[in-house]
Amino acid sequence: PVLQQEKPDVILVLGDTNTILAGTLAAVKLHIKVGHIEAGLRSYDRSMPEEINRIVADHCADYLFAPTKKAKSILLGEGIPAEKISVTGNTIVDAVYQNLEMAKSRIGSLAEWHVTPGKYLLATVHRQENVDNQERLTSILSGLDKLSTALGLPVLYPVHPHSRKMIQQFNLKTENLTLLEPMDYLSFLLLENHARLILTDSGGVQEESCVLKVPCVTLRDNTERPETLEVGANVLAGTDPENILQCAQDMLNKERDWVNPFGDGKAGARIVDILRSTYG
Repeated sequence: PVLQQEKPDVILVLGDTNTILAGTLAAVKLHIKVGHIEAGLRSYDRSMPEEINRIVADHCADYLFAPTKKAKSILLGEGIPAEKISVTGNTIVDAVYQNLEMAKSRIGSLAEWHVTPGKYLLATVHRQENVDNQERLTSILSGLDKLSTALGLPVLYPVHPHSRKMIQQFNLKTENLTLLEPMDYLSFLLLENHARLILTDSGGVQEESCVLKVPCVTLRDNTERPETLEVGANVLAGTDPENILQCAQDMLNKERDWVNPFGDGKAGARIVDILRSTYG
């Protein structure tokens, strides 16, 4: 109903959620142009609902805003015409650059969480293939526990409501982890920026940690952000506890000298310019 009432020239969808799939399908069936921001990302794991969403959105979209040249090459390889694709960088870099100073102004929040800069680990675990699988979730939590013990550092874990539900349903132990309520973007950005290491199954957090120059360990078997692996900002650990521990120790010894591959923080402006040149 909104699209029928507003009659936009184009709608923009960002990322790989179920909502961008819904927005894309609603628009194309009403003959409204679609621009997909963050186009061309692939994990090549179709058991992930996000992978299906990405593929469908990319092949329905009229404008594909790819964050990197690698993402563009993937789209070209799938037969999408080059004239539909623009390499813009990723808007996640825009968001980090625009909000980091505001996040840093909340530095007092670290005391509320009883941690100091560089003296804690940050974890997020929310993906369906991890939290809905008792064996995988048990292994991840065990790995985080082992890591906290080995390093003598607390692990802060802001818990998605569904993840908390599954932890309780599986009756898993989390005594050595500091479970936090879901938090706003600025608070989480503050935690990311001052973490010694980030462990996550989130695609966006892999990118944010790369931009912030904080080492990342990805708790998955694959990633749609291979650029983070190539520049040395990230490593795939899977869910085996010993492998999580080893990967974390390896990343802690890395120099934080990698180059951010996701752009200069002006992706949003480029997208607007491309659309303005078309629609005036």
